[in-house]
Parts: sequence; structure tokens; C-alpha cells
Amino acid sequence: MARGGRAGRGGQGLVRVAVVVRAGAAPLWWLGVCAAGVGVLPPGITGRRIGVLAGAALFILAAAVTALTRRGRYRALARGAGRAGKHDVLQDRAVTVRAWRRGHRWWLLLAFAAALGSAFAVPAAAGMLCAGAGAGLWLKAGWIGRQERAGDALLWVRVDWLDRRGGGPAGKPVKGYRGTGVAAGDAAPGGARRRTAALV
Repeated sequence: MARGGRAGRGGQGLVRVAVVVRAGAAPLWWLGVCAAGVGVLPPGITGRRIGVLAGAALFILAAAVTALTRRGRYRALARGAGRAGKHDVLQDRAVTVRAWRRGHRWWLLLAFAAALGSAFAVPAAAGMLCAGAGAGLWLKAGWIGRQERAGDALLWVRVDWLDRRGGGPAGKPVKGYRGTGVAAGDAAPGGARRRTAALV
């Protein structure tokens, strides 16, 4: 089973499901934290206290919704996962993360700008909403990691089934997942960076 480059001899390029999910967590978290930190400075229309309280509620709501959305779809795809072929190419974690962030860079910048602008009405709230979405993605990736450990198999999806921004690992075009042993690739269960990359 190859890693890194393009697929050959009938193989497919595969990316880790958990890595795709996790790719947006850090950008959303840090953009949200920065926007909330700057956004708490103006008193806004509602006042800082109300803005922060509203932001805390939005943080919890965004984290819960992001973490729980489409779990049934992920479970169904995981249950039907076939074994990855020996000619399939396992894409490096860094390549997957870079593709997602490049594809979503304008959305992230727009979200940051909107969070800053809204602070003049409700201080910090929109920034905390973004941070909550980032936290929810970390929670979802962690949940996928627990499914991988329970099934003793890492979950992969074909690169060409992702959307044009490098996301959507459980989207409508995805017909199924493929599985490998837990030592395959350079990302641990849940999509975190593996301390020592392993070739399988």
C-alpha cells in the first residue's frame, strides 16, 4: 500500500476521514478566539456582559451541533467500509490539511471579518460561535477516532469523492469508506499527528 503521491495500477487516492474533519478545527478555534478577544473591546449595542453571555451560549450550541451532526451517516459508511487495496495511495496528513485550508481560506476570512463586524452590535458573540464550531470539529474527530479504535481499523475516503474545497467526507458523493490497519499512514486514530509515521 503506497503513500503520498498519485494512485497507480488501478488504485485510488485515499484521505483519512478524521483528518478531513479535524482540518478545520484549529483555524476556526483560533480565528474565533482572536475575534472574540478583539470583539470584547467595543461596548456594542447590547453591552459586553450580554455579549459574552450570548457568546457562551452560542459556543456550547455550535460545539454540540457540529460534533453531533451526521453521526448516523458516518456510522453507516464505517459499517460498510471495504478493505483498502494494495495499490491505493494513502495521502499524507499534511497534504489533506493543506488542501482543506486552502479550499476554505476565503470562507474563514469572511467568518473572521463578520465576527469582528458583529462585535459592534453584540461583543464577542460571533467569535465565540466560530470557536465553538472549531471545538465541535475536534470533538467529532475524537469520536471518529474512538470508532476507529473500536473497529481496529482506520477509515479512509476517496480523494475524488470530496467536494471541490477538500471537505465533505460524509457528503452525498461518498459511496463508502475503506479501511486499513491502525498503523497505516502518518495520522493516529482521530486524525492527530502520529509521533512516528509508519508505512504499511
